Amino acid sequence: MISVILNSILLLFVLINAFTMPKLAQSIAVSKSVAVHIPMRNEAKNVLELVESLRSQNYAGQLHFYILDDNSTDQTYSLLQSATKDDPRFTLLVGSEPPNGWIGKTWALQQIFEASSEEVIISLDADVRLTTDAITRGVSTLSEYKLNFLSVYPSQITTTFGERMIQPLLQWSWLSTLLLRFTMRSTRSAFAVANGQFFIVQRQVMTGYANVKKEVLDDMALARTLLTSKFRGSVVNGGAIAQCQMYASFSELRSGYAKSLWKAFGSVIGSLIAIIFLFISGVLPIILVLTGSPWGWIALELVVLSRIISAYISDGAMMDSLLHPISSLLLIYLIIYSWSVRKNVQWKGRTL
Repeated sequence: MISVILNSILLLFVLINAFTMPKLAQSIAVSKSVAVHIPMRNEAKNVLELVESLRSQNYAGQLHFYILDDNSTDQTYSLLQSATKDDPRFTLLVGSEPPNGWIGKTWALQQIFEASSEEVIISLDADVRLTTDAITRGVSTLSEYKLNFLSVYPSQITTTFGERMIQPLLQWSWLSTLLLRFTMRSTRSAFAVANGQFFIVQRQVMTGYANVKKEVLDDMALARTLLTSKFRGSVVNGGAIAQCQMYASFSELRSGYAKSLWKAFGSVIGSLIAIIFLFISGVLPIILVLTGSPWGWIALELVVLSRIISAYISDGAMMDSLLHPISSLLLIYLIIYSWSVRKNVQWKGRTL
């Protein structure tokens, strides 16, 4: 019965968001100057497609791209030099090693922040690909809803089974637990949701990244910091203008989640609550089904329907929603695994 109640609430939240959540603005005239900040470490495989994606932007205002090579050991910097040499909109930076107390990404973002001066900052990951109107529509959306920051959620490209089971849970997690139209008007840090893959913020509300310098989940930490300072922000489905493939294998996915999941829920208790939530909503229904309980079928249908609607909203694979119990079990495993290796986590050659 508890699974039915919980999954009914999750479905209700998804349905409300489907009709009321903030939507991407259409391309409109915007005049604010925009800086796109991109830290890159050993991203040679992404350089050419990324630069091509940036070159194609049709933003009518002042637009400049700041790309920092964060001590790469591959061909990232030489490829960047070749790909951007004839375009004055690109500034290439060579980063220094992070000082004590900083982690690599936040230090890279801080260095880019200090090098730029534009009115609007867009932080972009190297594996994100944009449509030609992505920056125009992103900045227009920030302006239309009168927000100080905006997290644009790219559609997640998934090719392996593990990715297909885990990545759609990113969007489902906030679609099923937050009423976005309400949280958009709130400055409570508990309502923070963010994805650093495509993050837009007004420079006037930023003082840099010192407040989040140690945070593995720097995007969520920054959103909480901004909300605590009484600035307003929200998340919007950005599948129509941005795509991202974070990982190419389950091994990569596990390593990626290992560095962050143990921090995602705040504490051991928070992680236990998340595991209980995943078990009740996703695993218990299938156990009840196998024991012949009709409540199991009802609970399973409710949560699968919430996943299907979430997939539709976020341009995901709706058929994968039918395997939600497997997704829940895999995520429980990843949370436990992340805690087990947290003291020895490395990412791109650095210990976190």
